[in-house]
Amino acid sequence: MKEKNERFGKKFDKIKISIIVFIVFSLGFLPAVIFGYYVLLIIPFSELWHFFLLPFLFYIGFLITLFYQMFFSGLIIHIFNIKYESGIYEYNLGNKMAFRWVVYCALYTPIRKMLEIFTMGEMKYRYYRLLGMKIGKNTLVGGTIMDPCLTEIGDNCTMGLYAVIYGHIHDYGKLTLTLNRIIIGNNVVIGAGAIIMPGTVIEDDVKIAAGAVITKGQRLNKGGVYAGVPAKEIKRKTISIIKK
Repeated sequence: MKEKNERFGKKFDKIKISIIVFIVFSLGFLPAVIFGYYVLLIIPFSELWHFFLLPFLFYIGFLITLFYQMFFSGLIIHIFNIKYESGIYEYNLGNKMAFRWVVYCALYTPIRKMLEIFTMGEMKYRYYRLLGMKIGKNTLVGGTIMDPCLTEIGDNCTMGLYAVIYGHIHDYGKLTLTLNRIIIGNNVVIGAGAIIMPGTVIEDDVKIAAGAVITKGQRLNKGGVYAGVPAKEIKRKTISIIKK
């Protein structure tokens, strides 16, 4: 009887997640559908030149879809506080934090994939902040943020293309989900293709070489230059003082 109840509970949790995702993404597609409806009313496509407009109209429709998918997914996550906290949790939908993580990922991952192609400029940073990420001034995020609500980046930082910041690890053998914050200071440069694992603390003025792997819980000291797999300090930045 207990096993049946557990199976029913898991199925019900999956149904709840599916319903949430369906509603949110349906809302995101609605403005594009309305746009398409009015395009068909205005442009009859009765002449050949009308069809040359199709690529532009499809592109506009895609941008409308992306914008509203970002808006509705971010708004739902923000309003209902669908965010998770650091800790080690049982990896099943019956666990509160694991459930939140799954819902968060289900809403965020499709948008994240699209943002890897269409960066959307400042709009992307507003979206990240809506998801709970802390981003400083004059900071460029060119890579992938897997867990925005566990990520904090300071001022004047640069994150290269294909760099990835992880806030989670799931162990399928132990059926656990590890969530941990990543804190990045000011004036940090993260090279292209670098990987940063959960629990990392990067102090100010650090440079990370392209392709470096920062391991779980590693601390990078202020002013250091790090490279390799796993990353190690290879030299230290020197700050020169000019006397007048």
